[in-house]
Amino acid sequence: MKLQPFYLTLLACATLAAVIAWPAQAQESRIYRCPGNEYTNQIKGRTGCKRIEGGNITIVRGGIPPHASRASGSGGEGVASAAQRVDSSEQRARDADAKTILESELRKAQERQADLQKDYNNGQPDKQGDEARNYQKYLDRVADMKAAIDRNQADIDSIQRELARYDH
Repeated sequence: MKLQPFYLTLLACATLAAVIAWPAQAQESRIYRCPGNEYTNQIKGRTGCKRIEGGNITIVRGGIPPHASRASGSGGEGVASAAQRVDSSEQRARDADAKTILESELRKAQERQADLQKDYNNGQPDKQGDEARNYQKYLDRVADMKAAIDRNQADIDSIQRELARYDH
């Protein structure tokens, strides 16, 4: 029984030594950057490689880089060709449809805003259920109502900005 503290101390020292030695082992791994942005930990037989110090390196192996796939598309995807262009009367019809949809969405959002503000009652909505006994529950609901009003107002503002683009 007198040996137990000795074993615990020995175990603690061994654990501490392992924890201290672990970063040293990780630092022994050397990474080199070779010509052509090739990274390796073995430079045997390679020339022009330089050791990289500090920082971590993440290498993602994959196919075509995102910018290369766009450039190799069906020729001129970024620029509309004559076949892809829409005549002005069709574009006006599309704009009119979009404006009608936005106006409808604006009306719905404004009606919802009126309902939310009516329920909010200037920050003093009616208490529901057990909120008379649990005041924090009431405060949480009031805060949620205020957040919903703010979000809906932001929606209204963004729809109005979008509609302004059609009124030029």
